Amino acid sequence: MVHTIDPVYDAHSKVLILGSFPSVKSREQQFFYGHKQNRFWRVLAQVLECETPTDIQQKKAMLIGNHIAVWDVIASCEITGSSDASIRDVTPNDLTCILSGADIQAIYTNGGKAYQLYQKYLYPTTGREAYLLPSTSPANAGYSLERLVEAWKVIRD
Repeated sequence: MVHTIDPVYDAHSKVLILGSFPSVKSREQQFFYGHKQNRFWRVLAQVLECETPTDIQQKKAMLIGNHIAVWDVIASCEITGSSDASIRDVTPNDLTCILSGADIQAIYTNGGKAYQLYQKYLYPTTGREAYLLPSTSPANAGYSLERLVEAWKVIRD
């Protein structure tokens, strides 16, 4: 599978949030965190104290308006469905466009797989530390929405 969703960022982006690879639903919608059960947009809206966006334009506006960039670690890979556990044969994304085109002050990963892949493939080239946030995926049932919001508040700082 090849990643076909462009990163969201502008010159004023200060925070970069990286996922692993788009889910089946995200690939269908051609935008990040498209599965209705993924809590990314609800968590981010609560952290930023704004309305939860409902369409792609609103999602982009929320990100850009709050100086947040979003992309994924992986440019292409073998994957079964949406399962991070099945990811193999990884080719990482080149973050140069974002890191040179924006004022990124902190990099966060949405979940353990994104963090692991960042450390393996991207940290050696960027030299920039990434911070692990708990996954907003419905597969991370151990985290309630409230716990996720509390953990994700770090991106405001």
